Amino acid sequence: MIPEAIPESQDHVRGMEAGEGQGENATASCCRGGAKCFVACSQLSSRILWHLLRQYLRNSLRVLKVRGALYSMRKHEFLSPALLQALGKQCPSLYHLCLTQADLRRLPYDCIPSSLKSMKLSQCEIPVVWFQRSASPETPRGLPQLQHLMIHNVSAFSDQHLLNISSQTSLRTLTLSGTYRLTDAGIQRAAPYLEDLECLALRKCVITDAAVHFIGRHMKQLRSLEFSNTCSLTDAGLACLAALKCLETLRLQSRFKLSPDAIVAVCQALPQLRNLNLDGIDFEDQTIHKIQASLPNCRF
Repeated sequence: MIPEAIPESQDHVRGMEAGEGQGENATASCCRGGAKCFVACSQLSSRILWHLLRQYLRNSLRVLKVRGALYSMRKHEFLSPALLQALGKQCPSLYHLCLTQADLRRLPYDCIPSSLKSMKLSQCEIPVVWFQRSASPETPRGLPQLQHLMIHNVSAFSDQHLLNISSQTSLRTLTLSGTYRLTDAGIQRAAPYLEDLECLALRKCVITDAAVHFIGRHMKQLRSLEFSNTCSLTDAGLACLAALKCLETLRLQSRFKLSPDAIVAVCQALPQLRNLNLDGIDFEDQTIHKIQASLPNCRF
């Protein structure tokens, strides 16, 4: 199974979730005596978030999940550079940030809290120039601790964005879903910076065998790899994965033009492979049984 974020410890994580909703009143609940603090708001303003930050959160905040106003009747976004900078200063333990339906086009990348180890953007708008630190020596060095990045249906995410973030961090987990601007060339340029990557998921991405070649060439530490609903993957591209000797989980979920012999050949070349998912590939039952018999150490 490919992880999509750092697992949240039930004993040590203190989180906050805030969302724009249809309700008229904001409701909140806190558990300060226990190990976990949870705050939920059906309707949130910048003033309320500032109040929570000053009065309740500070050093206790570990996880922050915010739903913006991108698709709501109210177009006013409550996130601001000042608020994000305050989060970075007053909440040094913040390690996971999840932004959904947020308009980030007016937010400088440098204002994102540098303590983050995990970030998820879902259905957000980002500027053309983002994931790129300022040239000023007085500004923080981007997100130096970031290890886990999840991008879901962020239409503006491009080859340049991937290069920017991969060249500044040592990512361990990368999930890209619905990023149709990402191309083979983008994977080629970013791959040399992703040599420490352990988990990669590409879903609904426009890539071909050419991108898979650079994944096999540079990402030798991959333990989990997923291709779902990508444009094109053939036997030639699949063969490139034989170089991933640490791979434990392989998920091929699409109508790929793959032959059973090619699947067996690459899987037999992967000594650590234990999980193989072929959902969506149209094979007859007899063919599936043949693949299973050839890979006795794999779970299907």
